[in-house]
Amino acid sequence: MSRSAPCGCAVSARDVANRLSCSRRDFLRTTAGVTLGSALMGASPFLRGESARRKRKVIVITFGGGARDQETFAPEGQENIPHLLQELIPQSSFFTQVTNQGILGHYVATASLATGVYETLNNFSAVPPDHRTVFEYFRRDLGRPAHDAWVVAPSNGFNRIGESSWGQGWGATVVLPKRLLGVATSGKTTDYDHLLHDNYETPLYVPQLAGSEFELQQLETILQLSVDDFIQHARTLSSPDELSVYIAKRLMRLQAPSLLWITMHDIDIAHSGAYSLYIEGIRRTDRLCAELWAAVQSEPEYAGNTTLLILPDFGRDADEDAGGNGFQHHRTGDAASRTTWMMALGAGTRQGMVFDHPVQSIDLVPTLGAMLGFSPSQAQGKVIGELV
Repeated sequence: MSRSAPCGCAVSARDVANRLSCSRRDFLRTTAGVTLGSALMGASPFLRGESARRKRKVIVITFGGGARDQETFAPEGQENIPHLLQELIPQSSFFTQVTNQGILGHYVATASLATGVYETLNNFSAVPPDHRTVFEYFRRDLGRPAHDAWVVAPSNGFNRIGESSWGQGWGATVVLPKRLLGVATSGKTTDYDHLLHDNYETPLYVPQLAGSEFELQQLETILQLSVDDFIQHARTLSSPDELSVYIAKRLMRLQAPSLLWITMHDIDIAHSGAYSLYIEGIRRTDRLCAELWAAVQSEPEYAGNTTLLILPDFGRDADEDAGGNGFQHHRTGDAASRTTWMMALGAGTRQGMVFDHPVQSIDLVPTLGAMLGFSPSQAQGKVIGELV
């Protein structure tokens, strides 16, 4: 895909991606005080050895729904991400050019992140990924128990993300807080219906429960919450992502999983066409990422041995693309929709470094494999050397 530059020359998707990357790099060097890193840098500073690996924990947050640079990593957008800019990025290794060459649907793109392969499944089908997931590699290769790998996702469409079609009981347990809330309040008049709404799903799309899914009766035994407690806490929260983060923090405290995957999704309210709600979603996601990092520091099981990775599944359409709808959608597949970013902070990362060489979203799983000591045999991405 190409566009015309003002001089009439074609501008390739690679040119646009490089321009986005350089813009992010320069903005962060000025605003967050980060230092340009080299792709030739040596291995990460994390202590090696089997004992260290067994203690190491990884949390992945998808900055779900994607947000454009105009509303984030650009001078006019910096007010929307104060926590990322002032607290997290100065502590992180930041990658300015992460590309997604797959299908730009939220479930299929998240499945690709979790498998290291660009999945081609129907985004609106209640089917598992076609390739083994990071959770299966982690648990099977390392002999980890079921309570050591969890997924928390707000949307009903993610209920099959924890285990692939190859599944043999080695997947992650998936918690869908909105589904739990819906079951717990079935038939009741509530004042939190907004928490049960999926921004991009129709009422006709309600996947059946399947796989290792967390059920309502497990609230008390695993999270030490009665159904009434859960409902009461939900009533005080303003968004599905807040409900998910609340559950994730309970899991961290009570189960301390070594691999925890949290899918944020509030930003996808952009599909409604309400720009103010889209901005609100960005600001909330920014705050919740900081809250989770603070929780890592406060929990003895996590402090000092946890790597947190934050990345979008993909971006959104550029304003100048006539085939798209700007912030509202991600239907064109242009470079703005495909070129995102990733930050990694905590154990094994260098603080205040920015890297602008290209990586792909499918590089996440091989990198996690190198961090944790498993072999993702079906993954097609490459290890990001600066993180291992």
